[in-house]
Amino acid sequence: MADPQGFMKYKREEPLHRPVPLRLMDWKEVYEEGREGLIEEQSARCMDCGVPFCHSACPLGNIIPEWNDLVRQDRWHEAFERLHATNNFPEWTGRLCPAPCEGGCVLGINDDAVTIKNIELAIVERGFDEGWVQPIVPTFDTGQHVAVVGSGPAGLAAAQQLTRAGHDVTVFERDDKIGGLMRYGVPDYKMEQRFLDRRLEQMEIEGTEFRTGISPTAADLAEFDAVVLATGAAIPRDLPVDGRDLDGIHQAMEYLPGANRVAAGELDVAPIDAKGKKVVVIGGGDTGIDCFGTALRQGAASVTQFDIRPRAPKTRAASTPWPMYPLVWRVATAHEEGEYTITGSEPPEATEALGLNARVTGEALGKRVFNVNTVAFHGSEGKVTGLSANEVEVIDGKRVPMEDTDFELDADLVLIALGFSGPERGGLPHELGIQFDDRGVMMRDDEYMALRTDLEGNFDGPVFVAGDNGRGASLIVWAIAEGRACAESVDRYLMGESNLPRAVEPKDMPIGM
Repeated sequence: MADPQGFMKYKREEPLHRPVPLRLMDWKEVYEEGREGLIEEQSARCMDCGVPFCHSACPLGNIIPEWNDLVRQDRWHEAFERLHATNNFPEWTGRLCPAPCEGGCVLGINDDAVTIKNIELAIVERGFDEGWVQPIVPTFDTGQHVAVVGSGPAGLAAAQQLTRAGHDVTVFERDDKIGGLMRYGVPDYKMEQRFLDRRLEQMEIEGTEFRTGISPTAADLAEFDAVVLATGAAIPRDLPVDGRDLDGIHQAMEYLPGANRVAAGELDVAPIDAKGKKVVVIGGGDTGIDCFGTALRQGAASVTQFDIRPRAPKTRAASTPWPMYPLVWRVATAHEEGEYTITGSEPPEATEALGLNARVTGEALGKRVFNVNTVAFHGSEGKVTGLSANEVEVIDGKRVPMEDTDFELDADLVLIALGFSGPERGGLPHELGIQFDDRGVMMRDDEYMALRTDLEGNFDGPVFVAGDNGRGASLIVWAIAEGRACAESVDRYLMGESNLPRAVEPKDMPIGM
């Protein structure tokens, strides 16, 4: 059983962050290694509740109380095995997931939740350090060939599960490297690409084949017995206001991949560089935060992030009672960097690298503003120079402008980060006759099988849908859960039965979290 006094003996404590001036000089992770014994103490705060809401809040069904208590007892290898029983890639979710499990933590009713995400990451990193992460090579070959189109977390989870079940799996990726948005969307300061590469190496040894730089056609898939579409929700939402066609206004996913390629040594300078520019990021979600932190590292003169939503309260909002994922004020590491005030005492190397001499001492590096709606962009000689905006309030469920709140802001670079509207419809989905619903996502049944029209000359094998292209843009943890569950459906279709785990059903999945 859990330590009955653990939650009283220890307060929530998270690893420290590297100093802002130093971490803005590189693309390495922002966290410092925690002190010895920290994770064991934090795991002792878990109460091993009779009804573990953290377990149900996790889309993967992670057995959280069990591995928490195993860590508390210094039984790390057993905790490692429990963790991998439900999650193929805990080192990714431990870095990138917003932790809905912590929102459902029972301790969070009247205290700070257990640091579940940090414990998860510590377990898997201990596993890599100790050599516990080993390829699981299948002991037999089913003779079945499966194509997985898309190499994000959903596609990779499906591919690994199907490979381990004995199928011959090929992953197709149109970019030049495997990883999807984890490779060319998530900044390295949130997850360095080496954490992606080492897991891909494991998958290759297990037998998964990767083919990059190709968008397969239906003809390319003719040799396969089943196809999994895990292409994500790649169509960005736009901002159709006056001046949108000016140079210097870009979608977030036009901007972020270049910075990732610079961090990987593939480019010397990003195609879209914020250095010395007044940057405005429109959108308050994770992608907007990624743009915020990236622009700071590129040496932007200033960064302002617009969020059309009101500022969240410091304590859980009444609209999101426990065990829902709480609406509460959060400060991302990028925002922590934006709040940093230049003192003039920065180390010389930071001053030179970041151009701090060109900034006014005492000036914050960036800021975010709330209840703001962008009305129009302005420019000169075809290039954006600023924008007009106003503050809004919600009346009868609609956002309406507030009187006398109009303002203008200078901008040399505008990044639109308003989320994604759905998957692409042309190309392979069109060839395969995939049907789309009113939300613009691919339609599928309870077995993850795509609903299709009958097109002459079409690939006539089974097509399955997993990830954001079937549920809409969502979290990495949902993508992995869908990939695992979809793999079970594919395996059962091909073999008549399956021993692969299946934690979630499409109809059980809430939209938007």
